[in-house]
Amino acid sequence: MNANAAPDQRLPLKGLRVVEFTHMVMGPTCGMVLADMGADVIKVEPIEGDRTRHLLGSGAGFFPLFNRNKKSIAINLHSAQGAEVARRLAASADVVAENFKPGTMGKYGLDYASLSKVNAGLIYVSLKGFLPGPYEHRTALDEVVQMMGGLAYMTGRPGDPLRAGTSVNDIMGGMFGAIGALGALIQRGITGRGQEVQSALFENNVFLVGQHMLQYAITGQAAAPMPERISAWGVYDVFTVRGGEQIFLAAVSDAQWATFCTALDLPDLQADPRFASNNARVQERATLIPMLRARLATRSAADLAELFERVGLPFAPIRRPEELYDDEHLLATGGLADITLPDGERAGQTVGTTLFPFIMDGQRLGVRLQPPTRGQHTGPLLAELGYSEQAIAALRTSHAVY
Repeated sequence: MNANAAPDQRLPLKGLRVVEFTHMVMGPTCGMVLADMGADVIKVEPIEGDRTRHLLGSGAGFFPLFNRNKKSIAINLHSAQGAEVARRLAASADVVAENFKPGTMGKYGLDYASLSKVNAGLIYVSLKGFLPGPYEHRTALDEVVQMMGGLAYMTGRPGDPLRAGTSVNDIMGGMFGAIGALGALIQRGITGRGQEVQSALFENNVFLVGQHMLQYAITGQAAAPMPERISAWGVYDVFTVRGGEQIFLAAVSDAQWATFCTALDLPDLQADPRFASNNARVQERATLIPMLRARLATRSAADLAELFERVGLPFAPIRRPEELYDDEHLLATGGLADITLPDGERAGQTVGTTLFPFIMDGQRLGVRLQPPTRGQHTGPLLAELGYSEQAIAALRTSHAVY
């Protein structure tokens, strides 16, 4: 997979050093964005290793997905010697990223105020649950902010709030942290000075539901949960067809409606004045959609997909995540890449992972470094910082590093 990965010399952040004190998803995502674009990203793990290495269920993919293209050093920050190693490592960085509770990094002299005294050009990315304010000391999770930030309400059916089907705030919060870091790096190139960048789960979630907030502000009507929403489009729905298969079909303009009716041989619906415009079809959805469901029930999903692709109408099969491994477009365009699992019962085995959804200089950003094993690069990184073999051995013996 991904034979077209960008060579190192094309990567825009080559030569940039990032030290990340992160765990779970949000912080590692920020580091992965920078790593995929070529930065030398060093992941600082506790002596026992990042606990996402051994999560079960929905967390099983966290570590291998969000920690590729990184080096690992395992440091005991609770040890005075370990904390000193971490400070020396951070002093060598262009960017430091962390996603611990407010005040945690200050205990070890690893907060922005302390590190910027040594390195005025440092970009420091803090990834939190909430930006500074009344909520900042609350413990946040993706699901927490989805519930309090309106996203779960919008995703579920009325009376049944439901979190989105992936870690949307963790992932996007990390991405916004990386965007902020990139902006700060550009400004540093102008002024020579660094700055602290802050990104947060709650504020990310509020940004995501901003369209529904504005909907209310403009119309005076509260947005209904997505399963009960008033769609902006007359035909924009999932249809159950022959054999119980499902397919999403849409016609989002009057021209598409005409094509829709012609392709499906529905001249009576095309001529019906009740459905003459998109807004009219929206107002008549309660009548129109059941009629379409009845007429499409005998068609196969495959035939509908072939027809809609041929005439250029929007459609989508309803797929499960595991089915994407066989997606012809992803396979043809290098959207998947192989990684070697670093932990667990399948350690050492090769599996497919997803790449960032953009191209730079004609190439996908690929996997240069496999997800690291715990402390895989501790020795070389300490030597690079000036520690002798004897000093490194002593640090290991005292359990300051692994």
